[in-house]
Amino acid sequence: MKLGIPRERREGERRVAATPETVKQLAALGVEVLLEAGAGAAAGHPDADYSRAGARIVPELDEAQLDVLTHVRPLDPHTVGSLKRGAVTVGLASPSSELPTVQALADAGVTSFALELVPRISRAQSMDALSSQALVAGYRCVLEAAIRLPRFFPLYMTAAGTVPPARVLVLGAGVAGLQAIGTAKRLGARVFANDIRPASADEVASMGGTFIRLDLETAEAAGGYARQLSSDAGTRQRQLLAPHVAQSDVLITTAAVPGRRAPLLVTTEMVQGMRAGSVVVDLAAESGGNVEGVVPGQDIPIPTADGSGHVTLVGLKDAPSAMASDASRLYAKNVANLLALMIRDGVLAPDFDDDVLAGACLTHDGAVRHQPTAELLAARAGSRREGAL
Repeated sequence: MKLGIPRERREGERRVAATPETVKQLAALGVEVLLEAGAGAAAGHPDADYSRAGARIVPELDEAQLDVLTHVRPLDPHTVGSLKRGAVTVGLASPSSELPTVQALADAGVTSFALELVPRISRAQSMDALSSQALVAGYRCVLEAAIRLPRFFPLYMTAAGTVPPARVLVLGAGVAGLQAIGTAKRLGARVFANDIRPASADEVASMGGTFIRLDLETAEAAGGYARQLSSDAGTRQRQLLAPHVAQSDVLITTAAVPGRRAPLLVTTEMVQGMRAGSVVVDLAAESGGNVEGVVPGQDIPIPTADGSGHVTLVGLKDAPSAMASDASRLYAKNVANLLALMIRDGVLAPDFDDDVLAGACLTHDGAVRHQPTAELLAARAGSRREGAL
């Protein structure tokens, strides 16, 4: 059985879907591992290390010969069209935003596993790529804020005077938010946080942050994820958050609802109420943004309401890729651990009675198995038909 590891083609992507360590794990399963030359270079893994681990280095992957293709970013329809029928893919798929690729996977008869769909159950934690990559992103976003903030994070008491600690506000206390809280705290800042899930209060406290309680409806969905607030509740949330935002030197937003556009938490008016020199880092910029006007990959100066200066709005992009070595280390283990569930003695045999594999399966045998994605595709096809009439 042949398993391929490609060079990632998307601009800015430096991660790789396997490391020399996981190549050894995969080879022990009886798999022939083919690595596209240079696939791990940006993550600090030269071809020679993969070769010593048991991989065969090839100038380019021939997708038509592969039984399994692992990847980081979602595949494009052209690559999918090169795969043989019955091939298996494992990686991040972003099904709600990559519908043409999902349709191509189904049409090609490819069995695809989307790591975003791995169930949030105890035995699947080692395969949870969303959590592993959010850990990296939460750490990185604090560093990006600290670099841009024109003052210290920690308290300093010197002969020349006392420098007070920076005040950091984190919105969203999932894996990324909690890591951001912990990192900012370790840098010496005073850290405050809010999340619409009340259970997050204890988690925030465990990381050294102070939880801000708002008089709002609770919004916790299955699996511990947040769900979208109603329109009125969202407006009320922004009103209650405004004074806390204004008091902060650094604002970090990490709120996301799986499969949907990121919720708007902060308006331009709220940003303008912050002090000159303050920094806002929106970790959800690539999925629509938590902050009004954010642009992925750009720093935007927002004039303050009092005209004294500006606030820097950072649309963080490719955050895990900025720390490609450790991000790849974690991601590659997620991939290998999922593959270990379906490979026995070199034979690929996914058991769809397994809750993990059934939950993570996006397409199989010509059909889209993930119901919400299937409904999106049906709605898309219906709107096209109406447009043609």
